[in-house]
Amino acid sequence: MGEPGGPQGPWRHHFATVNGVGLHYVRQGAGFPVVLLHGWPGFWYEWAPVIPALAARHEVVVPDLRGFAYSEKPDLSPEEAYGRATVAEDIAALARDLGHRRVAVVAHDIGATVAQPLARTHPELVGRLVLFDPPYPGIGRRWREPSHVREIWYQIFHTLPWAEELVGASRAATAVYLRHFLTHWSARKEWITDAELAHYVDAYSQPGALRGGFGYYRASERFRTAQGEIPPAELAVRVPTLVLWGEGDPVLPVAWADRLPEYFPELTFKRVPGVGHFMMREDPDRVVAEVLAFFGPLR
Repeated sequence: MGEPGGPQGPWRHHFATVNGVGLHYVRQGAGFPVVLLHGWPGFWYEWAPVIPALAARHEVVVPDLRGFAYSEKPDLSPEEAYGRATVAEDIAALARDLGHRRVAVVAHDIGATVAQPLARTHPELVGRLVLFDPPYPGIGRRWREPSHVREIWYQIFHTLPWAEELVGASRAATAVYLRHFLTHWSARKEWITDAELAHYVDAYSQPGALRGGFGYYRASERFRTAQGEIPPAELAVRVPTLVLWGEGDPVLPVAWADRLPEYFPELTFKRVPGVGHFMMREDPDRVVAEVLAFFGPLR
């Protein structure tokens, strides 16, 4: 695990060993607990613009998922170490370790793929679920449609055994690679300053962090195809769920929201104009307002 845990702020950095893995997380505020789950290319710090405002009403817990940034990076097969169900158990164990019987979860990208099995397996734990532009089973084979291949080439690249060596060949190479996705997937690109990018490069320069992040793609490659054959009722998330979908997201087009009701029976869905994949960075005020309104007086 790395030190000290990334950029400093009003939050405090912590480490916990749960479900057999060491997780770094930040924690701020008091009240009903809210867990924020990052995606790729991200780590806990992608939530920094919304943490203080959410922490004014809630206890906010923001982990680095296993394999990422300042958390432990198990050197096991991808399926064993980075399967979605395994990582979901990390989050359930972390909540229990902090003494929480019930939490709300806010997630996007890879974090959203973890949050869904977490809510299915532990509906007694997850009181509310908020997902941004989520990969979900209803997308199905559209991931690999010819018109979309130019957007998901990186998912295939990440499964190659030498991918992390190439991207991690130098700090400059890591910066070029991460900047591409942070920029291309954002509709409002002004947040990607050199100073902000440096925090991401620091996180992905931690030993094993590129391998750990790529491990999620290696673990999910076969799973995604198989999941499309499972009836929606068997994969339904039966907790109150808010999905916010950025209309400017090129990698997860808002048109793919069409099957959400089949998988989220207690769904509230909103399209968000003017933002792309990184909603918490592109429009943090909108995110905070929508999340707090959906949570209401959670207890």
